[in-house]
Amino acid sequence: MEISTADLYDQHGESLASVSLQFQDLGGHLSFTGPVRTIRCREDNGLVKSVLNSPGNGAVLVVDGAGSLNSALMGDMIAEAAVANGWAGVVINGPIRDRAAVAKLPLGVKALGSNPRKSAKDSVGEVDVPVEFGGVTFRPGATLYADEDGILVER
Repeated sequence: MEISTADLYDQHGESLASVSLQFQDLGGHLSFTGPVRTIRCREDNGLVKSVLNSPGNGAVLVVDGAGSLNSALMGDMIAEAAVANGWAGVVINGPIRDRAAVAKLPLGVKALGSNPRKSAKDSVGEVDVPVEFGGVTFRPGATLYADEDGILVER
C-alpha cells in the first residue's frame, strides 16, 4: 500500500503526531501502515523474536530499544518470521543486523542503523505498553503511517 505521509499530514494536521527522530529505511517496503504493537527493551531481542513469531494481522511493531546502538534488535531470521506471520512493518529505536537480506524482504523496516553484534535473548522488557521516542508516544492500537518522509502516528 503506497501512502504519502506528507499528504496525510496536510489532510489531518495536528491529529497526527510526527516523529522527529530520523530513521533509516532498511526493509523492502518503504511505505507501510498498520495498528501499533509495542515492546520496550534494551539490548535484548527475546521479546521481539517472540512477538514477531506470532500473528501480526497487518500490525506494525514499534520497538523502543532506548536508542542504544550497542547490539541489533532484529536480524534477517526474525524479519523473515515477521513476513511469514503477516506483520506490515517494524520501527526500531535501535539497530538491526543483516541489512542486505532484510532489504529484500516484503516488510517495512525503519531503524537507527545496523550493528552485526547480537543482542541478549533473555526476553527482558515489556510488551504492549505506551513507549515514547522522537517526541511521540506510541500507544498500542493507534495507527502508524510510514514512508520515505517519516513516521506519523494517530494521537
